[in-house]
Amino acid sequence: MSKSKTGLGRGLDALINPKNINMDWDKAPDYSKVKLDDGKGIDQLLKIPIEKVSTNPFQPRTSFNPEALEELKKSILQNGLIQPITVRRLNGNYQLISGERRLKACLGVGYKEIPAYIIKVESDEAMLALALIENIQRESLNAIETAKAYKRLMDECHLSQDQIADTVGKNRTTIANSIRLLKLPEVIQNSIIKDEISAGHARAIINLPTEKLQLLALKKILNEGLSVRKVEQLAKQLSSENINVTKGNVTKIHTTSSTNLNDIEDRLRKMFGTKVMCKRKNDGTGQFIIEFYSNEEFERIFELFEIINQTYN
Repeated sequence: MSKSKTGLGRGLDALINPKNINMDWDKAPDYSKVKLDDGKGIDQLLKIPIEKVSTNPFQPRTSFNPEALEELKKSILQNGLIQPITVRRLNGNYQLISGERRLKACLGVGYKEIPAYIIKVESDEAMLALALIENIQRESLNAIETAKAYKRLMDECHLSQDQIADTVGKNRTTIANSIRLLKLPEVIQNSIIKDEISAGHARAIINLPTEKLQLLALKKILNEGLSVRKVEQLAKQLSSENINVTKGNVTKIHTTSSTNLNDIEDRLRKMFGTKVMCKRKNDGTGQFIIEFYSNEEFERIFELFEIINQTYN
């Protein structure tokens, strides 16, 4: 990742690889020898007043499971806090970078002080990146939260998909396919958040060319308990039927020169279920560019071309 663009510097390395702390994360450490913060320590594990810690405004998680939080409270009461939170200094107090569930649980059981790893983070942009990356690497987000986190890293932290992939240890295709989930209708995104359908179901649904067909697939999943494989088969079937139904529209796109290019791109995007660009020259020539983000998506689009070819022949 380009540190010059994000301004993360040592902050990211300290958060992801806290080498200054020698601990066994499988059991609660003995914090009795950890010193109280004197207001100067950086890149150190110190005890801080829990009342002086404000939550992270860049937190990508939108929901906290109440039952899981209660379980964490019980674990802390029985075994102690296994992992410290991570904070930065802010106006004489502290701002949380990672560990909001731990902070909430410790507050809930009456902790007055909490062990915290204090690192230097100089900008809000870097805070956002650290918060997003930390949550992504912990895999504590649902598929939509993860997709939104990747999108924010691109839009607000100016990272490319390749840079994000390098940082979180994923390949670029995984990042691209995750972000594509945000194109789904809100009702489908909510079903993912509520764990009614899996990310695998969602990736199959998104291959459908229209929102109407996507919602139809969601209804069948919820009513019939379809597996991901069954949804993939359903998507192929519905896409094939949709191409046949829209044959007249395909003809119109090719024969109506006055049609607005943006409208054409939008109709083709819905048909193929991916981004389509139309570049037209003054002499009447031009090209269509259809994007794909994985081998599976390439095969799906190719199958649609075969269906179109069969329709006209």
